[in-house]
Amino acid sequence: MIALGIDPGSRVAGYGLVALDGGHFRCVAAGALVLRGDDLPERLVDLHAALGRILAEHRPDAAAVEGVFSHRSPRSAIVLGHARGVALLAIAQAGLPIHEYPPALVKRSLTHGGARSKAAVARAVRQVLRLGDGTLRPDATDALAVAICHLARRPSQGAAAPSPWLRALASAPAQAPTRANLLLQAAWRGR
Repeated sequence: MIALGIDPGSRVAGYGLVALDGGHFRCVAAGALVLRGDDLPERLVDLHAALGRILAEHRPDAAAVEGVFSHRSPRSAIVLGHARGVALLAIAQAGLPIHEYPPALVKRSLTHGGARSKAAVARAVRQVLRLGDGTLRPDATDALAVAICHLARRPSQGAAAPSPWLRALASAPAQAPTRANLLLQAAWRGR
């Protein structure tokens, strides 16, 4: 299964495609879309076109978008809402299921708490995907984190019974370890 994660933005939007193969996460593609145009409508058109190209090229099975969060600036929240709307439209036009995850849940899926820094999330993404210390922009690592969060919370395809981590997640979603967390713990022990 391949999931597209999107970190929407009105000037720069991150995207990340992650595959879950045999219980292992693999980065398919990731990047930051630097949107062209002086006016917001021009940038939104650019965002829609770029996401359409990514969706057509990679044909993911599902898409996940980071949910809304509180902004100090109402104007920033409204502008981000426009970008999220365009992302949701592009996904819907591609006929994909759309999943939204709160930012704290995305962080908690990859770290040992929901209040971690962007740098901690980026390190966790690189660890889970075995990316090394490449030059991915924060927008791209945030989008990869959203895709990992989605895949870690979905049942395995074709499994006869849910794995223990899924049963734990279903019984106590806020406290249960996620697949990404378990992979991170195993990677740290193996260092």
